[in-house]
Amino acid sequence: MGAAVRYLTWAGTGLAALGATTAAYNLATLRTLPRGGSGVIEPVTVCVPARDEADRLPALIADLRAQTGVPRLTVLILDDASTDGTYDAALAAIADDPRFTVLRSAAHPAPGWTGKAAACARLAARTDSAALVFVDADVRLAPHAIAAAVTELRRRGAGLVSAWPVQEAGSITEHLVQPLLAWSWASTLPVGPANHSLRPSTAVACGQFLAVDAQAYRAGGGHAAVAASATEDLDLARAMRRAGHRTALVAAGPAASTRMYSGTTELTDGYTRWLWSAYGGRRDTGAAIGILAALAYWLPPLAALFGRGKTRRIGLLGYLAAITSRLAARTIETRRTPTGPDIASALAHPIGVAHYLTLWTRSHHRHRTGRLRWKQRPLVTPDTPIARHA
Repeated sequence: MGAAVRYLTWAGTGLAALGATTAAYNLATLRTLPRGGSGVIEPVTVCVPARDEADRLPALIADLRAQTGVPRLTVLILDDASTDGTYDAALAAIADDPRFTVLRSAAHPAPGWTGKAAACARLAARTDSAALVFVDADVRLAPHAIAAAVTELRRRGAGLVSAWPVQEAGSITEHLVQPLLAWSWASTLPVGPANHSLRPSTAVACGQFLAVDAQAYRAGGGHAAVAASATEDLDLARAMRRAGHRTALVAAGPAASTRMYSGTTELTDGYTRWLWSAYGGRRDTGAAIGILAALAYWLPPLAALFGRGKTRRIGLLGYLAAITSRLAARTIETRRTPTGPDIASALAHPIGVAHYLTLWTRSHHRHRTGRLRWKQRPLVTPDTPIARHA
């Protein structure tokens, strides 16, 4: 029994060390949006879908009004049947800025569409700019952000560039879970080679801040191709790769940040909305990954606490590797020295992984029983027939 535990601890430590090595590689090689540049001459349209964002949208509008290096900037905002005064809040924040247009919709998405995919498709259809930038209402942008994202898009000759924003956290639960988003790809995927690949399985994208080439976007089917997706950002990148256009992930660094969810309840509801679709929506694959996560991120710290001799030392090594991967991933996001909360959340990594697996289980249960909702709307699923219009 002791030998079996030791071998399993070795295996878990090996997996954790592999994750730490991958994260360290990405930390050393992943590109960050540049702070400066010569500016963007071409027309750029920023598309902002907004539902019940009256409290957060004005701050984004202020950031967009302050953008530099994009003299031909236009901004389209869609108030997607909000119930909280989003439309009026947007108009007040825009004042008399002629670059902004606010659209208003009282209709819910057509059958087979999620709300966000439908909103993004409607916005994209309203512009003929060659470069589109999709930004969520809860994102905060530095003055150079839009110009830097479009410059990166053109420099790479890509169809899509995902500028990963810094994920801010407030509550303890947010600190435990939110850093797992970046950690999930930073510790498992060498992003440099993936950015040069057309394989859909190696695409990474975050819909909070996306710069896309309009021609490539339409060649991939646009948001109509991912109408029912719970993770439309990732599936959009995959669709564009299938159409022959490269996509790339970069760190936004100081250019963009967001607090994706505010508090434990909103975080729980938010992750429940889409986690069922992870790993292709397969419960068997998700369960297998959960077992590997337990092997790599639960067994070593348990061995470090309760093991003896060599088993304990092996477990401690695995736990330190997990902490290293978590801190490396966080540094990729922020491009700064880890803070006290960053270190505390890394030390609690096993608890964060456990909470993530709990959310994954909850999401599958809600999906199976047809009880998935977001912002007072039921969510469609891939089983729903897709209507090819917005």
